[in-house]
Amino acid sequence: MEKRKAKYAIGEVVKHRIYPFRGVIFDVDPSFSNTEEWYNSIPEDIRPSRDQPFYHLFAENAETEYIAYVSEQNLLPDTSREPIRHPQIRDVFDIDDRGRYKAKARNLN
Repeated sequence: MEKRKAKYAIGEVVKHRIYPFRGVIFDVDPSFSNTEEWYNSIPEDIRPSRDQPFYHLFAENAETEYIAYVSEQNLLPDTSREPIRHPQIRDVFDIDDRGRYKAKARNLN
């Protein structure tokens, strides 16, 4: 099975196609890499294909912030330009003067 190239990059702000949440991408899996229990918890009629990129997001909705794992088919670019309020963002990203998220350099020592 051939892996698709990820459409979105680390640091991009995206929103869910169906559910009212948005977030910034902090990791990408080339294909599904979560538990069977998680996968089977998705209603079958909207369950995404496993052979597409899946994204780890610092996510938020109107009530809370959390980590989300979302298939590429269920993401759209978020063009609101509103900052993401997730508390872990500053651990992973620097935010430039235009509001873009840039991954911090990692100390490999």
